[in-house]
Amino acid sequence: MAGPAFRAAAVRVRVPATSANLGPGYDALGLALGLYDDVVVRVAESGLHVDIAGEGAQTLPRDEDHLLVRSLRTAFDLLGGQPRGLEVVCANRIPHGRGLGSSSAAICAGIVAARAVTTGGEAKLHDEAMLELATEIEGHPDNVAACLLGGFTLAWMDGGSARAIRMEPSESVVPVVFVPASPVATETARGLLPRHVPHVDAAFNTGRAALLVEAMTRRPELLLPATEDRLHQEYRAPAMKASVELVNRLRADGVPAVVSGAGPTVLALPEGDGAADKVARLAGEGWAANRLGLDTEGASVLPLKADGADPGSAQ
Repeated sequence: MAGPAFRAAAVRVRVPATSANLGPGYDALGLALGLYDDVVVRVAESGLHVDIAGEGAQTLPRDEDHLLVRSLRTAFDLLGGQPRGLEVVCANRIPHGRGLGSSSAAICAGIVAARAVTTGGEAKLHDEAMLELATEIEGHPDNVAACLLGGFTLAWMDGGSARAIRMEPSESVVPVVFVPASPVATETARGLLPRHVPHVDAAFNTGRAALLVEAMTRRPELLLPATEDRLHQEYRAPAMKASVELVNRLRADGVPAVVSGAGPTVLALPEGDGAADKVARLAGEGWAANRLGLDTEGASVLPLKADGADPGSAQ
């Protein structure tokens, strides 16, 4: 049987950073943020060439071990076969090991790029299949759902299959991220969680997670109580004491704040530009505070040049 045909032209994919959990929505809720990695993929005559600029340029592998390349390969297998060669250019802006979904971004970029460069790829690998494949590679669906779909997402597993729905976040919410200098491995953060939690804490989080859906979409004035958590943040405090201390300090000032994903980045969700500017000045030394937009598009295939920018350059 003949293998798949591939586009001669390169494709450019843009993927957003994401924040998972958002406090009480552990392994379920996610938010796409206006900070992006760009990837350009072209089918070549032979071999593999990987070029990386920006985050991870000094540490990431430039061979088959690169997570994006592994995701490309896995997707190509589902699409019918591997191309003869690949050229991959990455412009990385999402910090690594900080709880902003850098691994999910690499996974989703690889899958979307493989589909885009394969002739008839959308018919062979539909959106639901991309979510399932990304979840299989990542291990859980919360970040990859937000990365693929954009906006505010709720993800779950149903009989071993990943499912997700996208909701429209309130436009008045202006995310502010506080990124520390040092990373924390996701495996370390997850390893601190207990096997069992008190029933009262589970019930508390169930109510807060339900409230968070209303707060993020229609009533952002409820975000402070809606982002309360008893299931994971305090348990992880030994690995990120400064992060939990900053969350508690911001919340004491009335700012909805949580540990982003597995940390150690802190995510604040104030309303309005003025409040966001004020919040960004509260972190103190040791934090890079950045006000971000809400991403509403998710993973996108873009023209090779947009707004005159070189997609291969980091910004």
